[in-house]
Amino acid sequence: MIDFLVIGGGIAGVSAAARLSELGSVTLLEGEDALAYHASGRSAALFEQNYGKPSTVALNKASHAFHKAADVLSPRGLMLIGDADTAAAFAADQKAMHLDSITVAEAKAMIPILDDRVVDRAAYDTAASDIDTDKLVQTFARMARKNGATISTKARVASISRNATGWTVDAGTETFEARHLVNAAGAWVDEIAVMAGITPLGFTPLRRSMARIPAPGGHDVSGWPMIFGPGENWYAKPDAGALIVSPAEEDPVTPHDAYADDMVLAEGVARYEANVTEPVTRLLSSWAGLRTFSRDRTLVLGRDSGDPSFIWCAGQGGYGMQSAPAASQLLYDLIAGAPSELPKDTVAALSPQRFA
Repeated sequence: MIDFLVIGGGIAGVSAAARLSELGSVTLLEGEDALAYHASGRSAALFEQNYGKPSTVALNKASHAFHKAADVLSPRGLMLIGDADTAAAFAADQKAMHLDSITVAEAKAMIPILDDRVVDRAAYDTAASDIDTDKLVQTFARMARKNGATISTKARVASISRNATGWTVDAGTETFEARHLVNAAGAWVDEIAVMAGITPLGFTPLRRSMARIPAPGGHDVSGWPMIFGPGENWYAKPDAGALIVSPAEEDPVTPHDAYADDMVLAEGVARYEANVTEPVTRLLSSWAGLRTFSRDRTLVLGRDSGDPSFIWCAGQGGYGMQSAPAASQLLYDLIAGAPSELPKDTVAALSPQRFA
């Protein structure tokens, strides 16, 4: 009998497995061939403490020390640019993310392709960092295995049923019995709940497409910051000598192995091109990921309101990588009955009980 059976091998599930392995036996099930195949493997990988809802920001800030200790952060910076037509959205974003105003000349010194005939305002955060997502996932996986946890890939869940002492789960070629189920299945969390006879909470997977383009104008982009358009209607980020450009769309879809929508991608690239002097002449590659949100766009962490043996670790949206250390610690605290270092209103905002 396993104490905690974790379903989902993205950053949510791996971090949960690592923390809960300190409380009892843990087995993690991932349906794909490797961990972090879906959203976790397609993340923009930015750590920006002031990005997200208030409860997410609290998790981000509480995660910083772990990220530093794990040595997964590297300098990047974040720049917001805009013009007179986007002034209201620009002001709202600058305030929400606590960005410092800089001149267009200062912005252009960092990103020489900015078109100063269009861009007339800019704001900047020097503290924003890249996250080494693979290293972070493997850090948690090592923690879990060190405490005796088992991580099984190619173990897609086929059925879930109740037994006298907990749960029976058929996955891959095996059957597992567990006292607790931890639902960290990303875009599939509601489907897992239904399989278990638990009331789904109403999560929505939202597609986000990305294009990788050659370094504009042959520039060395390695030191460029991440660039956001106002209202996050596009963004661009250096990536291994090239540039990732995203339309930052949020199109509702059913859970699946996501792929980019060519028309949406073209529209996003056009929004990026409108602010720079170098046109996009070709794509190196494109892909998409699913960012899954709860009804109030806040993470859901803790025991189900109807069945305490069913534990939610869901709704990470686009914040899973940066919030995982504190989110998984909170999950540990809740299950262990230990006091959390997070404010009580944050813990309440993240609880599944808010949907009861």
